[in-house]
Amino acid sequence: MTDLHWLTASEATHRIAARELSPVDLMQALLERTQKLDPKLNAFIRVDAEAAMAAAKAAEAEAKAGRLRGLPVGIKDIIDVAGLPTTCHSKVLQDNVATADAVCVEKLRGAGAIVVGKLSTHEFAIGGPSFDLPWPPARNPWNTDHHPGGSSSGSGSGVAAGLFPMALGTDTGGSVRNPASACGIVGLKPTYGLVSRRGVFPLSFTLDHVGPMTRTVTDNALMLGVLAGHDPLDPGSAPSLPGHYAAALDRGVKGLRVGFVRHFHETDMPAAPEVDAALTHVERTLQMEGAEVRTIRLPTLTEFGAVNRVILQSEAWSIHGPWLRERPGDYGQLARRRLMPGAFFGAGDYVKAQRRRREMIAEVEAALREVDVLMCASSMDPPCRIDRPADVERTYPRQARTPFNVTGHPALAMLAGLSVDGLPLSVQFVGRYFDEATVFQVARAWERAAGTDKKHPPIV
Repeated sequence: MTDLHWLTASEATHRIAARELSPVDLMQALLERTQKLDPKLNAFIRVDAEAAMAAAKAAEAEAKAGRLRGLPVGIKDIIDVAGLPTTCHSKVLQDNVATADAVCVEKLRGAGAIVVGKLSTHEFAIGGPSFDLPWPPARNPWNTDHHPGGSSSGSGSGVAAGLFPMALGTDTGGSVRNPASACGIVGLKPTYGLVSRRGVFPLSFTLDHVGPMTRTVTDNALMLGVLAGHDPLDPGSAPSLPGHYAAALDRGVKGLRVGFVRHFHETDMPAAPEVDAALTHVERTLQMEGAEVRTIRLPTLTEFGAVNRVILQSEAWSIHGPWLRERPGDYGQLARRRLMPGAFFGAGDYVKAQRRRREMIAEVEAALREVDVLMCASSMDPPCRIDRPADVERTYPRQARTPFNVTGHPALAMLAGLSVDGLPLSVQFVGRYFDEATVFQVARAWERAAGTDKKHPPIV
């Protein structure tokens, strides 16, 4: 069997369960691909090859088939994996060895998944792409001169390049959906509290989410089914019933109401013409598939961004303030610059932002009573070159992801098309709380109609 690296997680688990594919063969193929390609991509901070091969051999001998049995998974390096360092891509924590798995890792392992290693991130999930850290930043497999998005950069790069079929990322202002957008994969920020954050280094308690990153919508639903569930020891965890996330994947969108938040990319933050054209194509395709698309208005991106910034930087300062006072030189320049403003927000600023956040939640909830799912831009531009700091600084905030960290609604980003330069363009679908199934339903209808799950970067 050739091209094992492009097998989806769903295909691989089916073949493993049917004894048509050996977990050892799959792992060996992906480790060889990683050895060949990762020097160009820098997706990994650490490949745990010996442990991964041992786990693959154990999976091959195992008679009981878990939902993810024998499937390799990459873990963003702000998430604990027992016995491996959780560095957060920073000198500050380069010797910080985890003593236990994060709950999300424990759940993946419990379903039979195999941890391949720890993945590059922006420093502490905020400072990047940076070239002044102990490890280089990850690169985009569609063109390694370009930015892969962040902060879950190694997760996006590695999944897109076929180094592993699925990865864990985290999302505080869009950090699952940004690399999904830049690398042309599927990234979900679930409903706030649906996936436990215990064992994940925090950035903002109010805004942090853990989410699955895969090459297909079906795989994302499969992975979420393993990750979701109440954790009484995570204060932000929400009591919820298990979701049947794949239940409506093949139902199409006929009769569904899609609310297009056009002002995000038309007036709030005018998108590049290629992005605008791609979003129009998604809209028309969904209409041809039977969906009703209507225009919806929410608060502006400027308002959402201001609320996100005050909450994120205030809470991040409460975490990083002591280290920044004692050892500021151990931070990279970008992380230091992005964290320091939190020292200057007052309690009144924070309380006002939290109050406005509650109003924004009510406004999005009202919109979702009129429609079944929202559609909007994710990134306003194709991914820029990684070696041009001015371009990174200009394009990084040009996005429509932070609104749904502020409100906590589930939001999925995926490929909407390719630019004239062959770089991914993106679209975002947003749903009601705990209704990831409908988000997946719409995303799968678009994926099936456009064949986005068949598009891979031209990397060897």
